Amino acid sequence: MGATDVEAVWRIESARIVAALTRFTGDFGLAEDAAQEAVAEALVSWPLACPANPAGWLMATARRRAIDAIRRRSALRDRYALLATDEEIGPEDIDPDRIDDDVLALMFVSCHPVLSPEARVALTLRVVGGLSSEQIARAFLVPVPTVQARITRAKKTIAATGVPFELPAAGERRGRLGGVLSVLYVIFTEGSTATSGDRLLRPDLAYEAIRLTRTLAALQPDEPEVHGLLALCELTAARFPARTGPDGSPILLTDQDRRRWDFSAIRRGLAALAKASTRGLGPYGLQAAIAATHASAPSVEATDWDRIVLLYEALGRVAPSPVVELNRAVAVAMASGPAQALAIVDELIASDRLPGSHLVPTVRGELLARLGRRPEARTELELAARLCANQRERSVLLRKAAALD
Repeated sequence: MGATDVEAVWRIESARIVAALTRFTGDFGLAEDAAQEAVAEALVSWPLACPANPAGWLMATARRRAIDAIRRRSALRDRYALLATDEEIGPEDIDPDRIDDDVLALMFVSCHPVLSPEARVALTLRVVGGLSSEQIARAFLVPVPTVQARITRAKKTIAATGVPFELPAAGERRGRLGGVLSVLYVIFTEGSTATSGDRLLRPDLAYEAIRLTRTLAALQPDEPEVHGLLALCELTAARFPARTGPDGSPILLTDQDRRRWDFSAIRRGLAALAKASTRGLGPYGLQAAIAATHASAPSVEATDWDRIVLLYEALGRVAPSPVVELNRAVAVAMASGPAQALAIVDELIASDRLPGSHLVPTVRGELLARLGRRPEARTELELAARLCANQRERSVLLRKAAALD
């Protein structure tokens, strides 16, 4: 059994192991450190002798590492006495209901509001997703020391502020759940359209967000917005196979071969959307409904753009944002023509609600081109290219601008 096998087991079991260790030790940072030490030991010993129960081996080894650390803390000898047993513990030896609560608590701790947004994302991917600092850094195109510093600060903040390892009370949980969903949404969004770098998509990151959201949906089956986010992710990821060419260059929606869409993902997304609809759609559910409208259309021209406009209007009421307004403008252009959409975009510019974003001049340039105002359109698209940090998107914008000569 090699490094790839160790990584596979860790990705599957990491959240359960860290969650159980945190409950055993009462120390989130210690639990995560001990689990990482167990993985390092597995990389050395498993190629020589593969354990019969890899997950149980990791759990028992991590627990021993935690006990060793506690032993070194003289003030915590009473806790050491409580934990000092060396029997092997595997997932089958733990109450499934309790471990599910542990994993859910781990998600709430990793996404706690005392942490910065960047720290929540890094910590969630590390302790719940099981990604290494190197993998997280590669996904977000930041230096490894930056990711390591975020994780270290996050653990210190959790310890210093006394964040308890427990599920929030029922009355508080729904409010805190929004923070967890927000972190998963940020992870997926970066995977579906990278903000920088030379790749349009970062599928590994997007699929990790889907995996974590599926876990959350299994743990919180009665929360419609969890299913709404899962539906949005599945339906968006369904278009991944058609969004880039063989060389990684972006393919716009109008030019995509819809036969390449992942129809299994579409079916999963529609099933999750049905669950999200049981008590009325929230922000993620409404976005999923928009994605479902695209997924059910045979072409751009046959898309029900009037329905999409209505859904964006509803989304703007429950979760107003300039990005929603910009997307509504795109839908209005398809449903009613570019002139009406341009008025929406110009209002956004006048209120300066998306300063520095390449999205506004991108949409405005497209609308001006459709209106025949080619010199203005070229200026907007060139501005969008200068503001865009993703090399693949920038190349598309520059090609569009050049075509307007």
